[in-house]
Amino acid sequence: MASSGIERLIRSDLVDFSGYAARTSPETLEGKVEVPVESIVKLDANENLYGCSPRVNRALATYPDLNIYPDDGQTRLRKLLEGYAGVDAKRIVAGSGSNQLIDLVLRLFINKGDEIINCVPTFAIFRFSTELCGGTLVEVPRDEDFKVNVNAVKAAITEKTKIIFLVNPNNPTGTITPRQGILEILDTGLPVLVDEAYYEFSGETVVPLVSQYENLMVLRTFSKWAGLAGLRVGYGIFPPKIADYLLKIKIPYNVNVAALVAVQESLKDIDYLLERVRAIITERERLFGELQKLKWLKPFPSRANFIFCSVLNGKARELKQKLQDKGILVRYFDQPMLRDCIRISVGKPEHTDTLIKALQEIGG
Repeated sequence: MASSGIERLIRSDLVDFSGYAARTSPETLEGKVEVPVESIVKLDANENLYGCSPRVNRALATYPDLNIYPDDGQTRLRKLLEGYAGVDAKRIVAGSGSNQLIDLVLRLFINKGDEIINCVPTFAIFRFSTELCGGTLVEVPRDEDFKVNVNAVKAAITEKTKIIFLVNPNNPTGTITPRQGILEILDTGLPVLVDEAYYEFSGETVVPLVSQYENLMVLRTFSKWAGLAGLRVGYGIFPPKIADYLLKIKIPYNVNVAALVAVQESLKDIDYLLERVRAIITERERLFGELQKLKWLKPFPSRANFIFCSVLNGKARELKQKLQDKGILVRYFDQPMLRDCIRISVGKPEHTDTLIKALQEIGG
């Protein structure tokens, strides 16, 4: 901590805070890769490379009220989401991405020193938000196939435990936690937050259980299946009283009007969007098969819109850089349990072709 100046007033617990490592923006690579920026193949952030519904672009181009604040109570948005999610609107709260809802839930439940159980390796935002909110992260390792160890989760519970996090399918590994395992964790009675960001790609959901378990909270997003990552809109399904609290503590107007319009138009074009989801699933299986042919990679089966791979020759960092030099961006990991691993988002068939050609050229 600096002994003088404005820095001396910074929260002491944030002085060494590491932050969250967001993905590389293509525009920052101009002149540093072998292809023009517009030709970069971006497979590092699990975005939908088919883009959003054409209805969204048309509606935003003609929307007349960008100068007016959105409805802070999210009345129409929650009603629209009620029809899609199949739950009462009183259970729904939307956010500027589901990340914001994770932060709100932690703010609501966590006092300094309270414990959050997290099944690692998993989505890094949980560590980020827990540390910001002054909580203590209790990490329960997954097994060698990245499945949740339910007995270990239950054994990690203490009187300080406030929330248990589950990501289903898990990010970055793409693995599913069977419903029976989730039910066992729900039966502890503790608040359980299930992140279903990739639900549309997996078809697995616990949303039908929300009326049976008052401790169940579920997160969803429009970033992946609907191609709205740039507009940042997600939603959560909560016990009604928790939803009321979250609406009270959220930032006013936290979902902007462009995102509201985009959700409305996306839900009018579900068939189009789900056709694109099916195309991504088909391409996921093709990509998995092609990756299996490379003896120096070990791809793991995935139920999301990405494939996680172990780089068996121990050169994951080098591989990530060589792909980037060729204008192909993938996510690289070098943390415990993710040593020498990469994650590849599933794009269009031509993106798969470009990637596999580059991997064959690089070799093991």
